[in-house]
This record gives sequence, structure tokens and C-alpha cells, in this order.
Amino acid sequence: MVEIKPTVEIIKDINKLHAEARQIIDNGRKLAHRAVNNSMVKTYWELGQLIVEEEQQGKERAEYGKYLITELADRLQKEFGSGYSKPSLWNYRQFYLAFPILSALRRELTWTHYKLLMRVQNLGARSFYEQEAIKSGWNTRALDRQITTFYYERLLASQDKPAIEMEAEEKITQIGGNILDFVKDPYVLEFLEIKPDHRLYESDLELLLIDNLQVFLLELGRGFSFVARQKYIRAGDEDFFVDLVFYNYVLKCFVLIDLKIGRLTHQDIGQMEMYVRMYEDLHKIEGDNPTIGLILCSEKTEAVVKYSVLSESQQIFASKYLLYLPSEAELKAELERERLLAELKLKEPDE
Repeated sequence: MVEIKPTVEIIKDINKLHAEARQIIDNGRKLAHRAVNNSMVKTYWELGQLIVEEEQQGKERAEYGKYLITELADRLQKEFGSGYSKPSLWNYRQFYLAFPILSALRRELTWTHYKLLMRVQNLGARSFYEQEAIKSGWNTRALDRQITTFYYERLLASQDKPAIEMEAEEKITQIGGNILDFVKDPYVLEFLEIKPDHRLYESDLELLLIDNLQVFLLELGRGFSFVARQKYIRAGDEDFFVDLVFYNYVLKCFVLIDLKIGRLTHQDIGQMEMYVRMYEDLHKIEGDNPTIGLILCSEKTEAVVKYSVLSESQQIFASKYLLYLPSEAELKAELERERLLAELKLKEPDE
């Protein structure tokens, strides 16, 4: 085999070939994204139209509409999964009412874009956000940021509009995004009937830590039974993932565990308390004890363990659960040990 030495000309040819190949791949990914997205948006709009038109045939419209959606959701979920739950069908209905002309829907916007736009009650503001999202190529995180920070209202009220626009542009640039992020979108996975893999949502360090924590808890022998990893919970327009969910058959309760890489914040605690309340509503059955939330925070300097706060009426149970859950010292020691091992493993050169 003749050895080829890279000359300046050869390197230029390879660089050109690489650039063209990257363009082809990038275009292919964008086409796949648009194809899935356009199909989702059209499907959900048509479902909304179907529901509204059927409602209009009912004599008692309000009651008939509720009954209709409840029954339809029950049947569709059995066939097609949680993407057709009662709240989802209400969203599709609202989508049709908010955007009644199918041909006016923009191919550049995803279903998640439209879900965010539906939250905007002011029609002028909604139209503004829609046009700006298209013109500026905002991803859904950027659009959400602009809506929640009242970008439209601040622009109208400000005497220095360029300053507001510059600040918004800087913040959006920091958000970033990737064309393949749509593969992680729970709505896309539901629509394609693909079960999400927890690796989609975990970094390498988180993956190793959660793997070992899962094994650690199951090996304690204190009644832990594994339920789910990256358990997906939808609350209104927002999507959340609980890192680990167990059921403790001694305590007869769910145990939710969330791992944080970095400093523990008040927002983290509030989020876990929200997870606990949601799990109580969605999954707790008669005879179950209160759901327990546990936050494990791993910093380079220390490990922090925070249990969710139970109501005063549950103090007897609170003292009982400490007998079966790992102690704070045990969890700290395990978290520190596993973080050290995980970081060493990640530093090892690939074979």
C-alpha cells in the first residue's frame, strides 16, 4: 500500500470534503426535524379541530365537551400512550381555537413553540413572539425566556428599545441549542412511540453517579424496590424528570431521588417539594404513606443531603422512615466516594 503524505493541496481537498459532508449531514438532520415537527403540528391541530367540531354538535356543550375528552383520552391512551391524555387533548383543542387556520401555521415552529405561544393571552404579544421566533430562529428555551421576562411589554414601555433588544440577544445567545435537541423532546418521543432512554438526559458524570446510587440503595436491604429512572412528569406546560424513583415496601411509600451536580439552591428544594406533591396526586394509592423526596447534591468540596419536609401531622412517620432510609452520613459517604471514582474513570484515556 502506497503511503500518502499530506501536502498542503491534499489537506485543502480534505477540508473542503469535510465541510461539504458536514453540510449534507446537517441538512439531513434539519429535514428530519422538520418532517417530524410538521407531522406533529398537523396531527395535533386536526385532533383539536375534530374535538371542537364534535363538541358543537352537543346540546350541553360544556358538560358534553368534558365527557367527550375524558372518554376519548381513555381510549387513545390505551392505544397510543400518554401523549393523548386528557390535558393533552385539551391542549390540542386550545391549539385549534388559538390558531384556526391550518395553512397559517409556520413550518419553522415546533409543537412546543405553539404550546408556549398559547399561554400568551394578549393577541398582539402572541403575534409578536411568533414573528420574532421565526425571524430570529429562537428555540423553545429562548422563546420561553422572552415570554417569561415580558420582552414584548418591556419593549413597548422602554424609551431605549435598542438596549432591551441587545440585552435579550445576549441572553438568548447564552441559551444556545442543537438541532438534535428535538430527539430529546418528550413530545417527539411520545408522538413517535419511542420510549425515552435515561442517557438522553444525563451527563457522563451524572450517569455514573446515578448508576452507582441505584445499586447502592437496592443493596441496602431496607425494602427498596426500583420503579423508574428519569421518571417523566408533566406539569401544565413544563416537563420534569425525577432522577430515580423507588417504592419502599416496608414503609409503603414512594421515594423520589434527585441528584444535583453543583451547589444546592432554594429552587432545587422547591422543585423536589413539587415532585412530591405531584407524585402524591398522580401515583399514590389508598394505604400508601406520604411520598418522600430526597435531594443529593454533589460538589467537589462536599456532599449535601436534603430530605423533603413532611407535614406536621406526619411526625410519627417521619421518625419511622429514618430507620429504613439510609442515613445522611451514609449517603454523603457514598456520594463522595462515587464522585471520586467517577471522576477518575472519566479521566482515564480511551483504550
